[in-house]
Amino acid sequence: MDILQAGILGLVQGLGEFLPISSSAHLVIVPWLFNWEDPGLTFDIALHIGTLIAVAIYFWKDWLQLITKGVTDSRSREGRLFWYLVLATIPGAMIGLLLEKKAETSFRNPVLIAIMLIALGIVLYWVDRKSAKKIEAENISLKTSFLIGLSQALAIIPGVSRSGITMTTGLFLGLTREGAARFSFLLSAPIIFGAAIVKVPHIIANPAVITTNFIVGMVVSCVTGIASIGFLLRYVQTKTFLPFAWYRFILGALILTIVFLK
Repeated sequence: MDILQAGILGLVQGLGEFLPISSSAHLVIVPWLFNWEDPGLTFDIALHIGTLIAVAIYFWKDWLQLITKGVTDSRSREGRLFWYLVLATIPGAMIGLLLEKKAETSFRNPVLIAIMLIALGIVLYWVDRKSAKKIEAENISLKTSFLIGLSQALAIIPGVSRSGITMTTGLFLGLTREGAARFSFLLSAPIIFGAAIVKVPHIIANPAVITTNFIVGMVVSCVTGIASIGFLLRYVQTKTFLPFAWYRFILGALILTIVFLK
């Protein structure tokens, strides 16, 4: 893998992690389309560290307040939200550990990815048109946060999209578009942190793997991650998720067409 490929994959991760289009799907499909070699575990770690830094930078004030209130005043609105986020992280983390091997092998199938892109696109399209959109992230209930966290477990399948499924579930349960996006982004921090931490021992055991490509991928995914978070939070204040649904339809159809032609 050269530096250009590292930069492109960093861009794909940074955008796909926070937009409802599935970063994991794009990280499989882009090398598949261009016949690039699998960048491997080390580079995957770099991309996850980059997006973790992005969400930490963008929401550092929020997380500082949430953690402080969660520890000192768990009955406050911010304190409750902190513990709701902790609870919502558990289902995705457990499913991720149980199905980690499948996620790295059999789930990385272009046909399965295409089907998941289209299927969630349909659900996102319908939910965005029909949902109530009344609840802000700060007023989320325990039940709603748990159900969003439970839905996050489906993101183990590339093409589903962690941000896509959590935002869709949030909308379905009555959150506003901005509220669903904000809760999804806050929820991403612990799950990305967990995914990165699990793989950090690999880096500690092999420090030589921190190459130029590693640094480039991490920096690009961080910068584009910050940009995509800011973009989506502004975008959903006045616009719908429908363009993302259509993007999923088109990409899914393109993948299926290529598979059929091959």
